[in-house]
Amino acid sequence: MALNANIGIVHYHCGVMVDSQPGLRERARRAIQKEITEAAQQLFVDRGYEATTIDDIAEAAGLSRRSVFRYFSSKEDIIVGKFAFIGETIVAILRDRPLDEAVWRSLRLGLDVLVPYVDDPDKQDMAESMQRIVFASPALLASYLEKLERIQIACDHVLRDRAAARGAPVAPADPRPRAVVGAAFSCLLAAQHSWLADSGRQAFAACLDAAMTALAPVEPQPDS
Repeated sequence: MALNANIGIVHYHCGVMVDSQPGLRERARRAIQKEITEAAQQLFVDRGYEATTIDDIAEAAGLSRRSVFRYFSSKEDIIVGKFAFIGETIVAILRDRPLDEAVWRSLRLGLDVLVPYVDDPDKQDMAESMQRIVFASPALLASYLEKLERIQIACDHVLRDRAAARGAPVAPADPRPRAVVGAAFSCLLAAQHSWLADSGRQAFAACLDAAMTALAPVEPQPDS
């Protein structure tokens, strides 16, 4: 899906404004998606993910079943579908970072996209509940990890492009760019588990910093 057409989902899930002047139709679409998402999340927390149906979500949002499917392809998509758009934002940030910036710092700043959604006091309780739901459901977790995998592939391409732009191209078979990206996303998962283990008492940004700092001293440079 195109970033410009769908970035509103990233905006209301993560507090990141990318399209500052959406049209009236897009603002209406965002508002309805937000209503559906909020209604669904509350039901997932109250009743459980498996026990909640699309009909339940439609009723809670004051919409028809068909209307819900107009905005989301499935119940799962309401929870993890946003990561397709979040991934596009991470990739865009990584691509726009200065070419002489350390790769590890660029990746850390890209992952900052997720921080406002988790650390915002008004969203923290729901963020904790939804993360627990994702990690507790094998199907949701598999879908989430699959989306992270797609983001990592895109980030790997960006790192190779950055290296080439600096006059230090990386061979296609060189595993270092993907290794660095994979390490960063492993830190993301470690930070999420750490944040949940502490029941959100510490800032998610601090958990992410701690995880990434642990690997930063031995960062392999993909373009060296």
